[in-house]
Amino acid sequence: MSPPSIGEKPRYSALRLFLEGLRGQSGWGPAWRSPEPRRRYDAIIIGGGGHGLSAAYHLARDHGLTDVLVIEKAWLGGGNTGRNTTIIRSNYFNRASQAVYDASLKLYEGLSRELNYNIMFSQRGSIELAHSSAEMEGLRRVVNAMQVNGIEASLLTRDEVLDMVPLLDPRRDCRWPVAGAMIQRRAGVARHDAVAWGYARAADGMGVDIVQNCAVSGFRIEAGRVTGVETPFGLIEAKVFGMAVAGASPELAALAGFRLPLLCMTLQAMVSEPLKPCLDQVVASTPNGAYVSQSDKGEMVIGGGLEHLPSFARRGGLAKTREVVASVVEMFPSFSTLKLMRQWGGTVDTSPDNSPILGPSPIPNLFLNCGWGTGGFKAIPIGGKLLAHLMATGRHHPLSEPFGLERFATGRLIDEAHAGVAHD
Repeated sequence: MSPPSIGEKPRYSALRLFLEGLRGQSGWGPAWRSPEPRRRYDAIIIGGGGHGLSAAYHLARDHGLTDVLVIEKAWLGGGNTGRNTTIIRSNYFNRASQAVYDASLKLYEGLSRELNYNIMFSQRGSIELAHSSAEMEGLRRVVNAMQVNGIEASLLTRDEVLDMVPLLDPRRDCRWPVAGAMIQRRAGVARHDAVAWGYARAADGMGVDIVQNCAVSGFRIEAGRVTGVETPFGLIEAKVFGMAVAGASPELAALAGFRLPLLCMTLQAMVSEPLKPCLDQVVASTPNGAYVSQSDKGEMVIGGGLEHLPSFARRGGLAKTREVVASVVEMFPSFSTLKLMRQWGGTVDTSPDNSPILGPSPIPNLFLNCGWGTGGFKAIPIGGKLLAHLMATGRHHPLSEPFGLERFATGRLIDEAHAGVAHD
């Protein structure tokens, strides 16, 4: 059997899959091309992470724009897309945030079928713990706001939480006693690299060019508009440009001659040695500053809050590691004997109101997708779709309109920093 061409649905038997594994997959064709970039395109997307690849896919599928180039300074999904805890949820407080993140969750629910690529989306549910009656009242406020807007969420009593998550410390006199929780049952996790690869393969199959190891070193601006980007391949021109580069957003904005109200900080995560299945849900505690889930391989995937100082380092500090691990062990005493296997960090771009920036930049044909902070992975499907809409039409989609850069001048902020739910 000859390998399928790029974009063709593979038809491998179980025996063929086994033999390919023994041979190092030598008979499989590439999932996407690695073309030499041309000198000019209709549209250029800077950033080959989840949001950039999603935008390229939606430009081709939704708007018929296939003369598109995605340029990535390293490798696809090598930034925050591959450096997160893979949690997908929409349990936010503000209506604009709920609308965006729930639209993304709905897209995730059908994404494997749409892309013909298994992203391993597991809707295992996300539990946000309360440790006091006051915290429980705060979660009641969030659940009410979600239900008013038609988004699934509910409250759990202390007994219901301990029945669902029996490994939690049940003592009433422990440091973080369980008082109750909120749960979003549609929430879950997905395989981060599969999300990036699925979008890349689908976009490539519709004619989009994807070029890796291609850093943007400058913008050519004429008559107040971007006409091209400087790259190792020389100047590449286009009519419209999108920027989806997360923690590199302030740097690229400076190259284009404007500033963004973003602060870049490290968010670290870690995994333990693998265990037999013991934790069915994602469990988070905002007051405790930690969250944990179990991967399909059995590892405990652990995350916590941001590092205390701005940084572009893709590693976490030991002090934060100890803080996060201590928090998890205080909630789950039985995890105290686990060995940590590896740790990593991602550079997140946080805005003053902890909400994304979507919309035109100060340069009319350069559009922004940034400021997602710790919420970028869960927003990949809708973030790319909204960026594609902006690039194709020059206008906001109703979902992106509240998130424009101008809100920091008008004061119409979308404050998720104090909304009472975890940021993971």
